[in-house]
Amino acid sequence: MKTNENKFTLAELAESVVFENRLTPEERKSADIELAEARRKNRERITGNQQLYAQVLQLRFLMEDYAKSEIFDQELSFASFLRKYIRLNYKVNKKFANDIDLKEAELSLILNRRRLPNEKTIVRLELHSNAMIPAISWYRVLEKEKEHELLSNTAFRQKQDKHVKNRLNLELQEV
Repeated sequence: MKTNENKFTLAELAESVVFENRLTPEERKSADIELAEARRKNRERITGNQQLYAQVLQLRFLMEDYAKSEIFDQELSFASFLRKYIRLNYKVNKKFANDIDLKEAELSLILNRRRLPNEKTIVRLELHSNAMIPAISWYRVLEKEKEHELLSNTAFRQKQDKHVKNRLNLELQEV
């Protein structure tokens, strides 16, 4: 039978995992400068295409993390993510609208949160990103927005209340 007894003390375990920094302040400063220089050289070697790839992936992960979170943020709407996506590669919305075969006015309505995008627009966004941002990621952000609207729009709920008759009368009865 195997026991859970540890052969090492907690201090010994900590020493085996935690690395002690034994640099003098001058050595630390020199190491920091050396690291900064190495990072600068790496950034210079990145091509525009690699940078765009990284930015699209970063946007995708931001969208997915937001969609999974329990918190609704007004600033992270479908329109704001779309605006960020467009700004990655375009200066003018008109060119982007043309590239996904969408009327500029319709794109403007979506970006200004006057209209929700339909399924064809969401699929075109996936195709435009070469599937780097899947349609389901766009859709989940949109659904989060709709969910918040459904839960928080009390005026709409009151208006719909007038249309409901013969509600279920459910009471929890003790057994």
